[in-house]
Amino acid sequence: MAEHFEFAVIGAGPAGLAAAALAAQTGVAAVVLDEQPTLGGQIYRSIEQSPLSDSNILGDDYRIGEGLVWAFRASGARHLGGTDVWMVGTDRGIGLASDGKARIVTADRILIAVGSQERAVPFPGWTLPGVMTAGAGQILLKSAAVVPSDGVVLAGTGPLLFLIAAQYVRAGVSLKAVLDMTPRANYVRAAPYLPAALTAGNYIGKGLSYMREIRKAGVAVTGAVRDLRAVGGERLEAVTYSAAGRRHRIDTGLLMVHFGVIPNTSLSRSIGIDHEWDARQVCWRPRTDEWGNTSVDGIAVAGDCAGIWGAQAAAHAGRLAALEAARALGRIDTAERDGQAAPDRAFLRRDRRVRPFLEVLYSPESCLDAELEDDVLVCRCEEITAGQVRQAAQLGCMGPNQVKAFLRAGMGPCQGRQCGDTVARLTARAGGKSMAEVGFLRPRPPIKPISIETLAKIEEAAAAMPDIEQA
Repeated sequence: MAEHFEFAVIGAGPAGLAAAALAAQTGVAAVVLDEQPTLGGQIYRSIEQSPLSDSNILGDDYRIGEGLVWAFRASGARHLGGTDVWMVGTDRGIGLASDGKARIVTADRILIAVGSQERAVPFPGWTLPGVMTAGAGQILLKSAAVVPSDGVVLAGTGPLLFLIAAQYVRAGVSLKAVLDMTPRANYVRAAPYLPAALTAGNYIGKGLSYMREIRKAGVAVTGAVRDLRAVGGERLEAVTYSAAGRRHRIDTGLLMVHFGVIPNTSLSRSIGIDHEWDARQVCWRPRTDEWGNTSVDGIAVAGDCAGIWGAQAAAHAGRLAALEAARALGRIDTAERDGQAAPDRAFLRRDRRVRPFLEVLYSPESCLDAELEDDVLVCRCEEITAGQVRQAAQLGCMGPNQVKAFLRAGMGPCQGRQCGDTVARLTARAGGKSMAEVGFLRPRPPIKPISIETLAKIEEAAAAMPDIEQA
């Protein structure tokens, strides 16, 4: 008999923690499943036991996670850390793997709260050793107090670029430059949304404070950067770029890039949940109602994997999903759900006023619209170039799944997480179609790497196989 959960929450970030804690308070038996051994997700990683000697390095927003973790610990909800979720079926069967063993469990209700991932944007030299994402740098900072020792260049667009620059300044890291690739025209386009954004909270003020902190430390910040390139032989040696009508070069052994974040939809897509193309956020996201309900009965999505709204909004969205789960499981009625939800709904209405401003200001379109040279790798796992994808599209491939069949793009260890959007975009351009028309890569279980040996030890394997096929 498979192990059964009443309410299974996948992800221990702000949405998952808030959802599990509130559900448990209503009497629902909640469990959080997460691949990391500790609570917090990416945004609050290592919040219970930070390796940093000075917690001020990460800032006040990071410490908000302490309240979420305390509430979760006090609620009685369970936590299964170090556990990979490698499949979820429409019948709410969940494939788990931990300690080299795999098993299938079931749940009455499932909440997917796996957060976001950094947007992968290929550019010349991006696969050189010495080039990494700003998010990866933040993981090293939060989880191991590891920072660059010999200078770093930060490049890209989006709020995280300036946040990690400020955190590095506090940590004493030598920043050679911050290369802001936000086009100046975006400031003009975003201006009409600024008044509403100022009523959402202190987001604009915090962003400006990061910039002041960086400049006060003497860090060179260059705006309107274009044509970023990483240069080197066996590893990164320099960064070149265009700005103010001239070509520039910075010698460096480390470049961190960031082009915004997008919902992590690998799991929700593998289930077959309906998704929609969000033109403003330039990404795919699952189609949900305000309670997180999806097209698959009993499976909800909340937090940044349902759309990029930020960590605080994710916690409130998680609570809404928990109240809906409690209603569906008979712990509260609709009137009680709506009454308890009023503060969360009010917070989200106010908080989301900042999003139109940020989405227009930090739109990645200028970076995504850059014409990739044919020899630039777009699929690192299978070493597929932009030119090969274009050629496949010209031969009749109508979307990323056909390109995958022709070239194996998206069939490597990352399963298309890094290359999927780029392959789709190149295919769309070649065929004169929109991203919504060409669609997205269809992931298949297992969505996390799992060995044949681990699968061979699976419990309830015979019962799970039809569900795997269906997914």
